[in-house]
Amino acid sequence: MRRGTDREAPAGQLAGGAAPVGRVPLAVVVVDREGLVSHWSTGARRLFGTAKESAIGRPVGDLLPVAGALPQEQEDSPYGPYGAYEGLGPDLGASLDGGLSYPAAGSARLTVPDGGRVDVLWWAYPLVGPGTERLLVLAADADTLRRQGGSGDGEDGGDAAAERIAPAFALHTDFPGADELARGLPEILPSMSVQESARIVGQVLELGYPVLEFSQNDRVPVTPDWGVPRRAERTARRARLARALAAGEPVPQEPGDEPEDLEYAAVRERLEFLNEVSGRIGTSLDLARTIVEVSRAVVPRFTDVAGTYLREQVVAGEGFPDGAPDTTTMWHRVALEHTDEPGRWDDVVPVGEAMPFPAHTPFFQCMTTGEPVLVPRISEGMGHAIASQFEKRDIRPLITGRSMLVVPLKARTVVLGFMILLRHPERAEFNDMDRVTGAELAARAGLVLDNARMYTFQESVAETLQDSMLPHIPARMAACDIATRYLPGTLLGRVGGDWFDSVKLPGARTAFVVGDVMGHGLNSAAMMGQLRTAVQTMAALDLPPAQLLRNLDGLAQRLGDTYLATCLYAVYDPIAGELHLANAGHIPPVLVRAGDGRSELLDLPTGAPIGVGGVPFESVRVRVEPGDRLVMCTDGLVEMRGEDIGVGLATLCESAAHPAASMDDACDTIIRALNTRGGRKDDVALLMARLGGIAPGDVAAWRFPLDPAEVGRSRAVVREQLHEWGLSELAAPAELMVGELVTNAVRHSHHGPVELRLVRGDTLLCEVDDDDHDLPTLLSAGPLDEAGRGLRVVSTLAREWGASRTKAGKTVWCELTLPRR
Repeated sequence: MRRGTDREAPAGQLAGGAAPVGRVPLAVVVVDREGLVSHWSTGARRLFGTAKESAIGRPVGDLLPVAGALPQEQEDSPYGPYGAYEGLGPDLGASLDGGLSYPAAGSARLTVPDGGRVDVLWWAYPLVGPGTERLLVLAADADTLRRQGGSGDGEDGGDAAAERIAPAFALHTDFPGADELARGLPEILPSMSVQESARIVGQVLELGYPVLEFSQNDRVPVTPDWGVPRRAERTARRARLARALAAGEPVPQEPGDEPEDLEYAAVRERLEFLNEVSGRIGTSLDLARTIVEVSRAVVPRFTDVAGTYLREQVVAGEGFPDGAPDTTTMWHRVALEHTDEPGRWDDVVPVGEAMPFPAHTPFFQCMTTGEPVLVPRISEGMGHAIASQFEKRDIRPLITGRSMLVVPLKARTVVLGFMILLRHPERAEFNDMDRVTGAELAARAGLVLDNARMYTFQESVAETLQDSMLPHIPARMAACDIATRYLPGTLLGRVGGDWFDSVKLPGARTAFVVGDVMGHGLNSAAMMGQLRTAVQTMAALDLPPAQLLRNLDGLAQRLGDTYLATCLYAVYDPIAGELHLANAGHIPPVLVRAGDGRSELLDLPTGAPIGVGGVPFESVRVRVEPGDRLVMCTDGLVEMRGEDIGVGLATLCESAAHPAASMDDACDTIIRALNTRGGRKDDVALLMARLGGIAPGDVAAWRFPLDPAEVGRSRAVVREQLHEWGLSELAAPAELMVGELVTNAVRHSHHGPVELRLVRGDTLLCEVDDDDHDLPTLLSAGPLDEAGRGLRVVSTLAREWGASRTKAGKTVWCELTLPRR
């Protein structure tokens, strides 16, 4: 052997070019804080002659009785005194007794169960941390090392006899392939958890990697070897075992098999199966799809038949009482997967059937205890008891002789349902390991099902909330036809904050609103409801568009800074023939001209979204003609991922201009043009209004001075105008109502004049304006009261009536239904 070199030998080769040592078979022993063995490797069984089952839990001193250090007379051997290397620390007994807080290494002669002796080289690592482990001991057979290296012939012509071999420590980074050595070290602790193994290996690397020293300068890192079969062979063997277990086939024994091989393969197969199932279920939050995924995930790899039952309330998307089910609980069969011939199960146990289960069945036991129930083989008696629950259908041929496992589908300690798993008679029976696997599978499936159930329930609540908040707009309002569409979202959540509305205003006017609360879900829907109600309230006060948006912005800030919203508000005046619009960060509306069919995006001041605060809003007026169409929508209709919004707006303009037989057809044309491009995720609100206008000949107006005598004249002009319009049958009630309203105006007006206007549209509208800002109130007049009866008369005779403030004062109006012609 070469002496005095400063280099390290390659792993597995003696320094100086001696014969290769190869991978070192190691015994691995872990001792807990009580001095008891907690881990005993296969190498330990081979080296010390004690089986793992006999070693675990016994005092380590009983299993590793130290007979002494290796004798000094071995100094004549080719490798010198491997137990006498100075500076290696105390003997093994001191380490086993727990008296050392630092790593030690050395040689020892141990007494084995048959009374013989075994010479070992050892490394001892004291362990710290949250676990119960106190000491890690590695040991190698000294005789084996001697046989591996004894035939070497160094460059110095036989000086190898002067060399020594001894255990020591070194930084693992001192060697070529250090990272590979560090990664392979956890394999010496195969029965430990990943966390425990990683913690112990980390301490080994920090305290010093085990090495063999052949001189002061020649060191070889210890590369653990499990012995025969070699690692690659054992890995292949375990893979074959896992495949056999997965297929439920008999496991043939092979030479070199160890008990833990079968256990390792079985555990690996279970883990692989559970990981595979976890990847196949829960791909969506759709309850029906999740149910099918859960059932298909276990057939045929784990079972041949899988029937899934869920509580009735789970299927209906409802809540249900806490606590265990009882014999009255209804269970719906929601899925059935099997490997039998098609149709064999369909007629006997159809999907969709609901039934209770009596207390004596394994199904009831599973659902009430929340634990799996294993029936190795269904006897004829049990088959008959189970079949009795299926009325006239005989399911005994389908179940008798099969192995059955019933696993609960639980989430948060609540039993949502259960799965009935059956194996063919010729397949291996379910065992205790299958019971554990089934329980873990059911736990994962139960959580996925519960997530889908809660999502479905929340979605149902949100959709109900949103449906209740979206208005049911009549197809016809004053001088305009209206059509609307709402489409829920697709990928980002079905419930959103988009809304539309129309509000009746004084003067035969109509307000149109489209808004979009940013975000999705219940909170957005609730915020939308608040804003919609606020818009309706402020619109009824006849606030100008810009003022209404300013007030809405202030309200949104008072409600909180969590949400923003865009809003487009437009007021149509059919008498003036104009639109009055204001915008808060919304996409512009489209106006389709009736004359030439041309469509255009109205150029409006964009404004900031509602909720930003501190920004002004502007309004514009746009002239319109009878037959023009106004199209308002949210950005979900025109905005697509990866596409400029200008493309969507151009498509909106083009599709809005297409001729259509009806307003509904026109809306459908727009939806088809924009909704078939793909990629839409947001919800959509669309409102279209065809502006009819009111001709000048259908409007009549008068002014009266503040003179009580003018009340009679107001009645007269109304009577004459109604005769002229061919509405004589409305003259009497109209005269009476106008007389009351003009009387109140003359009485409460400050300077005058009083204005009266009649409008013939879808109804007969009567309006009286004065300069008093106080709105009238409906009172209950007593027999002797002189006031309070006028509005009571109006309220009785009118189809509708109301009052609103104006810049000059107020308007009080009432309507009468036109006679049918």
